[in-house]
Amino acid sequence: MSAETLSAEGDTRSFLGAIIRNPYQLGAIAPSSKAVARLAASVVPDTKGAVVVELGAGGGVISDAIRDRLPQGGRQLAVELNGDMVRHLRRSRPWLEVVAGDAGDLSQLLRRAGVARADAVISSLPWTLFHGDQQKHVLDEVSTVLAPGGTFSTVITLTVVPFRRFWRFRELLDRTFATVDTAGTVWLNVPPALVFSASTPLGTQGDG
Repeated sequence: MSAETLSAEGDTRSFLGAIIRNPYQLGAIAPSSKAVARLAASVVPDTKGAVVVELGAGGGVISDAIRDRLPQGGRQLAVELNGDMVRHLRRSRPWLEVVAGDAGDLSQLLRRAGVARADAVISSLPWTLFHGDQQKHVLDEVSTVLAPGGTFSTVITLTVVPFRRFWRFRELLDRTFATVDTAGTVWLNVPPALVFSASTPLGTQGDG
């Protein structure tokens, strides 16, 4: 069995164990597939020294895809709230800057890490587990830290599309960013998922 296979199995075991202990923090039934990870990480710029921040790194599958695309001299940080996943990431990926904390405190967490702006923010947060104010607050934090010309991408599973909180989130994307696109749908994922990409923050908007 290859080292890569053993690593993937360790990621899955850690992820599933964390779900059992705290299902409402992770909001997923399995780690993202490599296809989803590559699509989410496609927004990583090729600019030397780029800073990329991941929200809700979980088992680290997307972290690996980001690392594969990270340009020379780039900096990669992963913000993770779940304690089990923080320990797993630090143990399995010593090259990754793991920041233990809530994405709702993103600007403060990055300041503590010595980061002023991020060239890309990549998320697999469980948006439909957040109420409307939480969704808006995290998106406002993302727009605050995103550098000019930067891009935000986020993974959404198709199972949540029928729910009102998904459509609330989708509306907030349009109210937070000037450009919002569907990067693609990945059917070979459990469950199938799509990735949104967004750029050019409009600034903090009132809920109206």
